[in-house]
Amino acid sequence: MDWLHVVVLSLIQGISEFLPVSSSAHLILPSQLFGWPDQGLAFDVAVHVGTLLAVLMAFRKDVVAILGGWFAHVFKRRPSEEARIGWAVIAATLPAGILGFLADDLISTYARSGLVIATTTIVFGLLLWWADVKGIRKLVMSQMTLKNAVLIGFAQALALIPGTSRSGITITAALLLGYTRQTAARFSFLMSIPLILAAGLFKGIELAETGADAHWLPILGGVVLSFLSALACIKLFLAALDRIGMLPFVIYRMILGVFLFLFLA
Repeated sequence: MDWLHVVVLSLIQGISEFLPVSSSAHLILPSQLFGWPDQGLAFDVAVHVGTLLAVLMAFRKDVVAILGGWFAHVFKRRPSEEARIGWAVIAATLPAGILGFLADDLISTYARSGLVIATTTIVFGLLLWWADVKGIRKLVMSQMTLKNAVLIGFAQALALIPGTSRSGITITAALLLGYTRQTAARFSFLMSIPLILAAGLFKGIELAETGADAHWLPILGGVVLSFLSALACIKLFLAALDRIGMLPFVIYRMILGVFLFLFLA
């Protein structure tokens, strides 16, 4: 990979991973428009590490509190709000993890076309707008139940279809269940931690098995750039969310979806 590819792909991954705009819809653009080669497993692992470090940094206090509360509940039978949120994150992760394992080959074969990505970009963008408009936006993180976490988790499983947007569909589900924008976004980001970790480990194991050569300087660049862009994206998104709502992202998804239909579908 040359450095232009490293910079562009790292920034795309870092920014689109956490915004409700679909990272897969953006990552197909360079290869389809400019004929760029596949970035390879090593670079995939690098940008996953970068985005994982970013969300851990952004929510470090929450993560420490949730892990402490969860371990205290498991080993000392000491219930707490933090433990309950920890269990909610686990419950929300299971549907996507199980369905991803079972349906990975099917999705890879039939759901990665430009037509599918263009369609899901628009359809789930409109659903995000509907949820933002119709949701009561009253429930907060302390009111997250295991039942609602599982429902959000099943919504997250839909993000296995490229173009859906993992953050977009989980925020949509949380808004439809009545949670505030901040709670919907923050729970979506917390849910991303085990999934990004699992994806990075899976790709890392695959990389080790293939024995592919790694070019360490571009890989390090991918980690740093995806980390910095993802961290900035998370902080700016949460700071502006209550003021701007979801409409700007919905409009952007409509434009992107039309572009994908015209040029790639």
